[in-house]
Amino acid sequence: MNALEQVFAECRDEGRSALVGYLPAGYPDREGALAAVTALAEAGADIVEVGVPYSDPLMDGPVIQAAAEQALDNGFRFADLFDCVAAVKAAGAVPVVMSYWNPVLRYGVQRFAADLAAAGGAGLITPTSSLMKGVVDRGCARPGRRHDFPRCTIFDRCEIGNDGQGVPRLHLRGLHHGGHRSPHEHRRRSRKLIARTRAVTDLPLCVGLGVSTGAQAREVAAFADGVIVGSALVAALRDDPSLGALRGLTEELAQGVRQG
Repeated sequence: MNALEQVFAECRDEGRSALVGYLPAGYPDREGALAAVTALAEAGADIVEVGVPYSDPLMDGPVIQAAAEQALDNGFRFADLFDCVAAVKAAGAVPVVMSYWNPVLRYGVQRFAADLAAAGGAGLITPTSSLMKGVVDRGCARPGRRHDFPRCTIFDRCEIGNDGQGVPRLHLRGLHHGGHRSPHEHRRRSRKLIARTRAVTDLPLCVGLGVSTGAQAREVAAFADGVIVGSALVAALRDDPSLGALRGLTEELAQGVRQG
């Protein structure tokens, strides 16, 4: 059982969903990022997605886009990513990396896999379109087996299913680009999508759609195996560099998934 399988099994045994928190590496700066991911893990996140700042983040909302730009402006280097991964691991949560495929490809797939494993990383989340899926699968196959960590995939509503590896994460296209549906409507639709997806996979299914409060986390936790929160946590860190708001929100979310 790998680390992701283990954390979801433990959450199931406790009768709850997992709390998955996202923060970008290098934000607000290198040292600040290490402190932030540590606080996130200590305050109750079961899994921490460490994001790779990207210069053209097509799927991210404005809050995460602005954070990525600041990290890059402050000199983020790809190797800094693994220090954040190690910090999450040391704080007691399960770290995974979330990245577009191009930075991994530039860094070197086998080198990335080796460095991620050495830092204690449990997996890679990558947005994969239908056209790119075969390329990414071939690139991940060898190092993924060698270092024994899964690749997680973000599925949009056109790609219901699984690739036999990792934890499918469902993403409904439109929310991050000013779609007309409200976050509540996205959560309602995601409940139906989760129900259909369970017919084709027994892997844990995680949902991150406009969750920013404990009550919203409780709502999603009622039907998903994991509740993903990103922009709200990044905004808390932006507004309060002392980490007080980040810790407080994480504790509220952690309580929400337990109630769900």
